[in-house]
Amino acid sequence: MVFDYKQYDGLGLAQLIQKKEVSAEEVREMAIREIEQKNGVLNAVIHKIYDHPQEDNQATGIFAGVPVLTKNMLQEIKGQPMTEGSKVLANFIADEDSEFVRQIKASGITILGQTNVPEFALMGVTEPAHNGPSRNPWNPEYTPGGSSGGSAAAVASGMVPIAGANDGGGSIRIPGAFCGLFGLKPTRGRTPIGPNRGRSWQGASVDHILSRSVRDSAAMLDHYEFDRASAFIAPPFNGSYLSASQTPITRPLKIAFTTDSPLGTSVHQECKDAVDQSIKLLESMGHHVVEKEAPIDGKKLANSYFMLYFAEVAATFTAIEEVIGRKVTSKDVEPTTWILGLLGKAVSAGEFLTSLKYWDKVAIQMEEFHDDYDLYITPTTAFPPSKIGELDPTSMEKMLIRAVGGLGLGGILKKTDFVDQLANKSLERTPFTQLANLTGQPAMTLPLHLTKDGLPCGVQVMARRGREDLLLQLAGQMEQTDRWVDVRENPFY
Repeated sequence: MVFDYKQYDGLGLAQLIQKKEVSAEEVREMAIREIEQKNGVLNAVIHKIYDHPQEDNQATGIFAGVPVLTKNMLQEIKGQPMTEGSKVLANFIADEDSEFVRQIKASGITILGQTNVPEFALMGVTEPAHNGPSRNPWNPEYTPGGSSGGSAAAVASGMVPIAGANDGGGSIRIPGAFCGLFGLKPTRGRTPIGPNRGRSWQGASVDHILSRSVRDSAAMLDHYEFDRASAFIAPPFNGSYLSASQTPITRPLKIAFTTDSPLGTSVHQECKDAVDQSIKLLESMGHHVVEKEAPIDGKKLANSYFMLYFAEVAATFTAIEEVIGRKVTSKDVEPTTWILGLLGKAVSAGEFLTSLKYWDKVAIQMEEFHDDYDLYITPTTAFPPSKIGELDPTSMEKMLIRAVGGLGLGGILKKTDFVDQLANKSLERTPFTQLANLTGQPAMTLPLHLTKDGLPCGVQVMARRGREDLLLQLAGQMEQTDRWVDVRENPFY
C-alpha cells in the first residue's frame, strides 16, 4: 500500500498495524525519519531513545506499535535521563518508570524519546538555557508555548501523533493553542501520578497527552487505570470517553463565555475573534450562550498561583539537594528560577495554607457556577505566540535579579509589590488557564482560529469536575466543522 505516515492519528496507525497493512517497525522507522529531518530546526526532542530495548507491545493495546514521545518532566523512564530542563540535573538517571509511563506503555506505544521543557516546567514558553528553545512548526521564529512546548512542536510537525504532556497552569492547553492541537487537562485525580508521589504541585498538575485528533486523547483517557499512589480521586465515569468523543450533543447546552482577562489586562483582538467566531458557531448549533465572567477574584487567584510557584520551587531545590549531595546555588539554575526559590523560602506555612484554602473556595464557587452553565468558554491565551526571546527579562530586570539573587533578599523582595508585578507580567499573556488547575476542573483547548499571520489561537472550554465526557463530546462535534484548524497545513508537517 502507498502509506503516508503523517496522515494518520495514533488510532489510525494502530489499526493499520493490527490489520498488517503496515508493520510496527516500518511505522517506527518513519517516525524516526521525521524526527531526524525536523528536530534540527524545531529542537522538540532533547533525548532520543531509538535503541533502548522496550517491551514487545505490538500484539496488544489500543495504541499497539504507535510511536510516542514523553515529556522530560514527571514522566520518568527507567534508565533514561530526567533533567527537567535544568543543568543541575544533567546527570540524573531515573531508576524506574513513572506510573504514567508504565500505563501508557501498557497501551502498546513505543517511546522514541523525550521532549524539551523550560527549566522545571515553570514557563509558558519553552526556552531553557540548558537545552535551547523549541520552535513552533507554523513559524520557527515563534514559541510553541510551554511547558509542554517540545511535545506540542513534535506533534504539530508530524514527528509523532501523540506526545506526553502535563499541565500545572496551562502547560497542555497553552502549547496546544499555539501549535493548533487538541489539548485536554483532565480532572484532578483522573490520571496516574505515582509511584513515588501522590500529587504534583499540590494537585494543580496532571499528566495526559497532546494530540492532533480528539479521539486519540479520549482513547488514552479511557486507558488509564486507578493509581493507588494518587492523593486525589476524580468523580467516577462509567462510560467510554472514546464513545463520548464520537457522540454528538443532542440537547441545547447553557454556555457562559468571556473574552476579558481575569487580571484586567489586555486581550489581543485575534484571541477575542477566536472566541467570538466559536460562539456564533455554537449558537448556530442551537446552544444558549451568554456573556458572563466566572465569579472569581482573578488577581487573588493569580497571587495564590504564584504562592504555589514559590513553595514548589523551594521544595524542588530541597529535593535536588538530596540527589546531588550538596546545596543548590544560583549558578546551578536560571536567574528567574533562583528568585522564585528565594521567595519560596520566605513564604510561611500559614501563608501557604491560606493560599491552598482559597483554591477550595474558588472550586466551590465554580461548582455553583456550573449549576447554571454547562460550559465556560474563554480564549486559551490572551495573546498569540510570542517570538523566541521576546519574553526574556529586560536589562534592568536582569540587574535586579542578579542583585537580589546574589544577596539572597527573598524576604525583603516579598514585602514589596514585586509579587503582584511578577504575577501580572508572567500571566498577562496567559491569564485564563490557571483557574482549572486550582479548582481541579477539566479544561480543553480547541484549535479554532488562525491569525492573519498564520499562527494558531486556541479557544478554552471548561466544565464541572468529572465532566471530561461533555468536553470530549463538544470537541468531537467541533472537529467536524470547517472552523477546526488542520495542523497538517503548517510548513513543517
